[in-house]
Amino acid sequence: MGDETSARSRDDATDAYDHDVVVVGGGPAGSSAAVFCARGGLDTVVFDRGSSSIRRCGYLENYPGFPAGVDIGTFCDLLADHVDRAGAERVPDLIESVDREDDGFRVQPQEGDAVTARFVVAATKYDSEYLRGLDDEAAMFETVEYDGETREMLDGTYPDADGRTPVDGLYIAGPLGSADDQAIIAAGHGARVGRAVLADDRVEDGWWPEVADHVDWVRREAERDEQWSDRNRWREWFDDRFADDAPVAADTDRYRRVRRAYIDAALGTYIDSEEIAARTEAGQRALAEQLDTEAVLESVDDERLLEAVDDETIRAYLDEEVVDTC
Repeated sequence: MGDETSARSRDDATDAYDHDVVVVGGGPAGSSAAVFCARGGLDTVVFDRGSSSIRRCGYLENYPGFPAGVDIGTFCDLLADHVDRAGAERVPDLIESVDREDDGFRVQPQEGDAVTARFVVAATKYDSEYLRGLDDEAAMFETVEYDGETREMLDGTYPDADGRTPVDGLYIAGPLGSADDQAIIAAGHGARVGRAVLADDRVEDGWWPEVADHVDWVRREAERDEQWSDRNRWREWFDDRFADDAPVAADTDRYRRVRRAYIDAALGTYIDSEEIAARTEAGQRALAEQLDTEAVLESVDDERLLEAVDDETIRAYLDEEVVDTC
């Protein structure tokens, strides 16, 4: 097997299912989990009818990146846009039930056709009824007093800190589990759960946990020196760090395949100045598209606004959106 051969395509694993991941709930936790899963190469679909508990919030003021706060409508639009750009599918439907099917799950929406998936991320706050039947209900649910009524709700201690549950392939993200109601905390927990799904997908592919749990950020090509452009140097580093704890010997096909895929992923995190510029422009334009046109027109000469979004990007956006109405 040559060094240029990569690990198995995830398409092979998805052939038996409609999707790799079904996320139930499109609030901060579910959207964050979906972005991580989709960007990690998993076929991801989010079921959300726009009833996330975040919409009950009057105004969001403590989410980093919005120094004056952000209205909930704009914030939810940004969440949806991010999920779309990450490559996940969004379906405006609620989920009736989730049942075991072979080694995966059968997910039944209220209105659409049932779909199958390898993994399910439950990221709703108030509704967990669709999870009944997946495990011992005494272990999953607890009786609580809520708004003066006695009801059964998912036990927040049922999932672990990474959202994993006793049901293989089922994860709990955000306030439905143990995360706080605060949007930023829920989003952070969703990211943690998304990383756990990616790691478990790799383990299914023969990786071992110490290697599978690694998710890196995008890095500047200019910061990589010559030695880290050499695959031999990466092999040496990988062997020094992971060989002793590997479940197989370093001369086996499995070990070499995982090492090769790991190095491919690491080398793929570097982007050059042109790519950085292109992504910067796309990111600025994505923000500009969510700005209220009248507010932009009133503030276009306000330096505080232009410090947040590039002047040229705003003016280009205005040229496209406003000129025809002038």
